[in-house]
Amino acid sequence: MILVSGEALIDLFIGAPGQAGFPAEAIAGGSPFNVAIGIGRLGRPSAFLSTLSDDVFGTFLAEKLAESGVSPAYLQRCPNYTTLSVVATSASGQPQYSFYAPNSADRALTPEALPAELPPEVNAIAAGSYALGVEPIASAIETLLRREAGSRVISLDPNVRPRVVGDLKVYRERFERLLAHADIVKASDEDIEILYSTHDLAAAAQAWLQRGPKLVIVTRGEKGPLAAFGDRIVERPAPRIEVIDTVGAGDTFHAGLLSWLDANNLLTPQGVAALTDEQVIAALDFAAAAAAIVCTRRGANPPSWTEVEQFMAARA
Repeated sequence: MILVSGEALIDLFIGAPGQAGFPAEAIAGGSPFNVAIGIGRLGRPSAFLSTLSDDVFGTFLAEKLAESGVSPAYLQRCPNYTTLSVVATSASGQPQYSFYAPNSADRALTPEALPAELPPEVNAIAAGSYALGVEPIASAIETLLRREAGSRVISLDPNVRPRVVGDLKVYRERFERLLAHADIVKASDEDIEILYSTHDLAAAAQAWLQRGPKLVIVTRGEKGPLAAFGDRIVERPAPRIEVIDTVGAGDTFHAGLLSWLDANNLLTPQGVAALTDEQVIAALDFAAAAAAIVCTRRGANPPSWTEVEQFMAARA
């Protein structure tokens, strides 16, 4: 089972100013939430560790997890309101976010509320995004990952949201501390540029490898993903598609990557450390196909395993 921890929120999509009625649509979201949903949709065992509100949106989020087969065993509820993320997409489909999240439910998880131990069937933990930069959940996740590192795969996705995490220096310091406990890091080119003001993605990925991870993957939009592992760099093309928007694409890539490794019995610390070029290429291509499918839909709406296979077969 893959345990995902982090924020869960409502993405409120708004139409462009000037459109009739300024339309809006509420969709379940949050980067780690999307990863959990994506893994569940792909048919792999998953669970979500976080705190959801008792409000109507929190119930909506819990229902969405259940619909995708995500275990509720690690969910907690509280009276704090659900975070709202207002999303406006540009003409190219790139999202722009405004967050409304003071004292919200998805940041309420405390270190004291963590499960005392995890069962053996939890073989991986995925975490990241702004939950690494807001308290008390940031301390809770750091405590969990430090405790569980070495016994199960730790996968990190910074998914940097500067407007939410506040001091980027503090956020970067925590993320870099966690690198020592990670087996996998998945980041976007934008994450690296925000954190380090560099466009040399391969060098940044290799620098992360020196801190502990065994596999670092950088997604680059239409340029396709780049992977660094051992002394190798592998680059793969992205599928050509008509983009509706890119919301949830990186999260679905992360879910696809972990799901492929899990389905192929490679999602263990030993398995990740011993990945071959062929295995990395297969994982990248599967994850990129899953992400591409999401880009043809509005919002984070991850595909099933069958949909990904059919998508890849049609382009073979």
